[in-house]
Amino acid sequence: MKVILSIKPYYADKILDWEKKYELRKTIFKSKVTKVYIYASAPISKVIGEFEIDNILCEDISDLWKSTKDYSCVDRKFFKSYFSNKEKWYAIKVKKPKRYKSYLSIKESFWVLPPQCFAYVK
Repeated sequence: MKVILSIKPYYADKILDWEKKYELRKTIFKSKVTKVYIYASAPISKVIGEFEIDNILCEDISDLWKSTKDYSCVDRKFFKSYFSNKEKWYAIKVKKPKRYKSYLSIKESFWVLPPQCFAYVK
């Protein structure tokens, strides 16, 4: 299964430049997902690349911070704020990121509207 993840352009670029190896998420997929299409949100508003999922971490908040802090491209303050009031914490480990030469329209290429968080793709 594949998904389109909505990611802020700054973080999308960090993933595609191999600097961000963990994508933090408050919610995670119900189905087994192997590939992620990266939808860079406004102002880009295009699918700019993809990556494979190595694995998905679900740990308590202090363990997740220890596991991801060097490669999540966020500081501890942002991390704690992002996951406040959540019972579970997730980090998607990125594998084989690939930037597209030409960016794709989400509506024309995938027939979906831009997702708030993520959308499954057939």
